[in-house]
Amino acid sequence: MNRPLGLVGGREPEAATTNPGGAAPATRRGTELLMLAFAAVIMTTAIVLVDANQEQELTLAIVWYGLAYLGIFAVAHLAVRRWAPYADPLILPCVALLNGFGLVMIYRIDLALTERATQVGGEFTGVAPRQVIWTVVALALFLGVLIVIKDHRALTRYSYTSGLVGLVLLSLPAVLPSAISEVNGAKVWIKLGFFSIQPGEFAKILLLIFFASFLVSKRDLFTVAGKRVLGVELPRARDLGPIVIAAGVCLGIFVLEKDLGPALLFFGVVLMLLYVATERFIWVAVGLTIFGVGCVVAYQLFSHVEQRVANWIDPLATYNEPGGGYQVAQALFGLGTGGVLGTGLGAGRPETVPEANTDFILAGIGEETGFIGLAAVLMVYLLLGMRGMRGALAVRDTFGKLLGGGLAFTLVMQVFVVTGGVTKLIPMTGITSPFLSYGGSSLLANYILVALLLRISDAARRPQQQSRPRPVQQQAPIADAHTVMVQASSGGGQVPVAQPAPPVRPATPAPPAAPAQPANGSAAAQGPAAPANGGESASTSDKASEQAEGTEQSDSTEGESKS
Repeated sequence: MNRPLGLVGGREPEAATTNPGGAAPATRRGTELLMLAFAAVIMTTAIVLVDANQEQELTLAIVWYGLAYLGIFAVAHLAVRRWAPYADPLILPCVALLNGFGLVMIYRIDLALTERATQVGGEFTGVAPRQVIWTVVALALFLGVLIVIKDHRALTRYSYTSGLVGLVLLSLPAVLPSAISEVNGAKVWIKLGFFSIQPGEFAKILLLIFFASFLVSKRDLFTVAGKRVLGVELPRARDLGPIVIAAGVCLGIFVLEKDLGPALLFFGVVLMLLYVATERFIWVAVGLTIFGVGCVVAYQLFSHVEQRVANWIDPLATYNEPGGGYQVAQALFGLGTGGVLGTGLGAGRPETVPEANTDFILAGIGEETGFIGLAAVLMVYLLLGMRGMRGALAVRDTFGKLLGGGLAFTLVMQVFVVTGGVTKLIPMTGITSPFLSYGGSSLLANYILVALLLRISDAARRPQQQSRPRPVQQQAPIADAHTVMVQASSGGGQVPVAQPAPPVRPATPAPPAAPAQPANGSAAAQGPAAPANGGESASTSDKASEQAEGTEQSDSTEGESKS
């Protein structure tokens, strides 16, 4: 039998969250507020460095930027204090730090692109103000999720609805005309005038809810062997079928939309959920085998996959080709220029990398802050993922463990894919960095994800409420509870009602009868024969009282049997 999720070596994980008998754990909201202030100081310092290197002047507006930033996240802090008081105190500060530093980098790239456009007589409209608006909207959505979803377990009621809506959102750009859905060769957008949205960002959360709920309901059935295929015991088809069909449809949609990054992310998350739910390593082996075969098939069938692989192997060989390795090569040049300490915020050339404020924002961070700055950003991501996973392990219900683990793994997996593409560890896939890159859809979806992580961590650290014991009522023995059926009269029109009768006391036993007279009458003058050993001297009432008190009755003698 499988161990419960979250057990390590058969022991419950160390989480100071469930202490019903002792004092309630501290909410640590003061720590959260202090860390938010620290993040605001870092953001303000970064803006000062950017303006000092780019504009060669400093204004009081920088102070107002920092205060406005702190005020926005202070509202989020108050919401967490009110509706999730026991949530992890480091999750929101990590998000605030990443979001703020991303705003600084987007603002810095806007300044460089505006200067370049001015030199050639053109115009450029910066996107940093839009990102600020998206941040405010995302925080409002974050508050809405915290207020509406008071218990993450309520999401299990809408598991199949979440899966269906997620599939619809995922497939919608694929069926729309390319004029309103295709950007840079990938059909993942919905563009309506000045408004554009990427529904796949929200679909990944809905599908994650569906898979977590489904695996919880079928977890025990997954251990039942249906058939043995190539030495692998597979569950029954009716148990494994829904998740295989859903995963296959999602991957097929990603292939049609030519969006390889989300496909890789989705496949990794589903594989992780299967392993965590079943604790069988065979799923990892089977998944990696399917992934390898799928990569070979995709390389042979799709030209854009072949181009991505060629750019990954040697970006300089395809440097000048359309869709070649220019982006990857420029990113590597920028990382090399930054070295260990970096050129300084505002002193580099990150704008020379195409899509510097979206897909390749990590390259700009590595150039201007160096290896140390880039490693610090990755450590913040890692800390965010670890705190989310810690809450998932500490929560008491299995659905919360799977959902929280899946959400935390989604963040970490997304950062790995982006960082691997920028550093040429893996082929570039086109995924944006969470909270850092420009993009409204990604920001909204990631703030929903963080709100769910906070809700799960709040449930994990919240002390259990002990129910008061009910007073025990003295009831009559079952043998004394008699029921009498009272029959109504024919003209009354009432239904017979069963009424309890008063308990009947046991009747007092009658004294023993006198012994029969002998036939010859010789003993007529004598009384009853005296019993041997005095055993008959005790009265019958004494015997009854002795039985009621639980004492042992004296043994009958031979004289009693003769009488």
